[in-house]
Amino acid sequence: MGNARNIAFWVVLFLLVLALFNLFSGGQSGMSSRSISYSDFIERVNSGDVSSVTLDGERVLFRGTDGQEFTTIRPDQGDQLTERLIERDVAVNAEPQEQSGFTTVLMTFLPFLLLIGVWIYFMNRMQGGGKGGAMGFGKSRAKLLTEKHGRVTFDDVAGIDEAKDELEEIVEFLRNPQKFSRLGGKIPKGALLVGPPGTGKTLLARAIAGEAGVPFFTISGSDFVEMFVGVGASRVRDMFEQAKKNAPCIVFIDEIDAVGRSRGVGYGGGNDEREQTLNQLLVEMDGFEANEGIIIVAATNRPDVLDPALLRPGRFDRQVQVPNPDIKGREKILGVHARKVPLGPNVDLRIIARGTPGFSGADLANLVNEAALMAARVGRRFVTMDDFENAKDKVMMGSERRSMVMTEDEKKLTAYHEAGHAVVGLNVPQHDPIHKATIIPRGRALGLVLSLPERDQLSVSLTKYTSKIAMAMGGRVAEELIFGKENVTSGAASDIQQVSKIARAMVTQFGFAEELGYVDYANEQQSYLGAYGGGTNHSADTQKVIDDKVKAIIDEGYETAKRILTEKRDDLERLARGLLEYETLTGPEIMRVINGEPLDRSDDDDRPDQGNAPSVASIPKTKPKPKADSGLEPEPST
Repeated sequence: MGNARNIAFWVVLFLLVLALFNLFSGGQSGMSSRSISYSDFIERVNSGDVSSVTLDGERVLFRGTDGQEFTTIRPDQGDQLTERLIERDVAVNAEPQEQSGFTTVLMTFLPFLLLIGVWIYFMNRMQGGGKGGAMGFGKSRAKLLTEKHGRVTFDDVAGIDEAKDELEEIVEFLRNPQKFSRLGGKIPKGALLVGPPGTGKTLLARAIAGEAGVPFFTISGSDFVEMFVGVGASRVRDMFEQAKKNAPCIVFIDEIDAVGRSRGVGYGGGNDEREQTLNQLLVEMDGFEANEGIIIVAATNRPDVLDPALLRPGRFDRQVQVPNPDIKGREKILGVHARKVPLGPNVDLRIIARGTPGFSGADLANLVNEAALMAARVGRRFVTMDDFENAKDKVMMGSERRSMVMTEDEKKLTAYHEAGHAVVGLNVPQHDPIHKATIIPRGRALGLVLSLPERDQLSVSLTKYTSKIAMAMGGRVAEELIFGKENVTSGAASDIQQVSKIARAMVTQFGFAEELGYVDYANEQQSYLGAYGGGTNHSADTQKVIDDKVKAIIDEGYETAKRILTEKRDDLERLARGLLEYETLTGPEIMRVINGEPLDRSDDDDRPDQGNAPSVASIPKTKPKPKADSGLEPEPST
């Protein structure tokens, strides 16, 4: 309908321009000949000053012997003008008269008719004939989803079985309401999907649309918000009016926190545009007028900021948690995304799922895509396990920057720094196994050590946190032991940020400081003033105790790392030499290097030429003297 209106508009505009052009051209032609009286015309004929005459009804167009053109109107056609002209040897032409009458009137009034039509067209759009018109602000922007191609069903959703079961119940209610109503059950008014970004909330909504077989409206929370007060509320009313006409139906509001934030918080008072929109949404969902057969499904990753009235029973009756998947869920999600990818015989999705803890559904989809791109880049016909491992390293650690120029001193310092992390991580209790260590620059770091848990972590102990702090300080301690305190670099900047964050959370959130008791000091900011620099609820003395305890925890981790690296100096040297020789070592290879066993890298074509670098197996297990090195400042490494 919209395309037809646009085509009609341009056709009318073209005809208007053409008519104006013709009118302008006709006016110009009329202006080129001068009008005289009929008596002057007869006098010129009698005197022989007329060379040719064109008769057009009552209008007479003639040319003089001097080449000038004149027009006149003859009063009566019974004056034998034609015979008189012929007697004077004047050439006479006659124009047909069938264009007179209606055609003349039409050509005269056509421009005015076109102008009136265009004016009516624009007024119709301004009065709401189109959603994009000047008065169409209050129209709902909800789109009726009809997926003829790329239809998503519950078979395409994996890893979030509990959430899928709750939403399948809503779909079943829409298909067979008598199954529930005969026992007194009522259809839920709304379902709120809550979970971190990338866990599949929008995918679940699309699956509902694919399974329900009822009209499905989709809209974003930001589509309600406008700079004009009252527009959002008008759009909410219009959206529910459309939904009532198509009931039973489902309305999906993505990112509802854009419009559903708690009222009375922040600037703007209670009469701003967003709060009026929220008030209208609350009334439409559960007010005096019942909206039977309309189910609201909303998604957000910020449930803490939503208004309590929006979350009460009768509005969003159920909150569906959509968390990051566990190992079984990750394996199922990988299976869904790997359907269209030709996999090699050595690909084991369970191993990949075990090595990707904390990945969301979007992360796993990106992992499969990166593996397919890597396989295509080298010309393979299918995706191998090596492609998945390389893709996992790229997603977790960033892309390799092999083109980055590093001096030998910078490589040596980075190798000892990362070796310090790895050796401490291998000798502290409850630490995650070392997955990989590298001195190849990745992302923003010159090198890094990656640890992966053996299983999904549901809670973390005090011992594990202190072990993390000690491992993070291992890089700085290794620089001090090998190069001296005067030559340490800024490479531990990110490590210091990490341990500061962990230690402060241990003290202020997790209750690991006996001096402070079991009080949450992290979230005790005043609700309004604290967010804008109003301070906290605890005193300066308490803040000093917090700072002292944080420093004590970090100092304890520093001393633990220093003790381990002093005792394991030989392991530190051997692992650093191994990183200099091989650049990247996996967890099992790290253990072999520390034990002095040679590595078989004969099939490694990507290993750069190391010149005369000594073999790791030939390095003696003696503690060399500390070597002073020039003060270097590489980029922060993990």
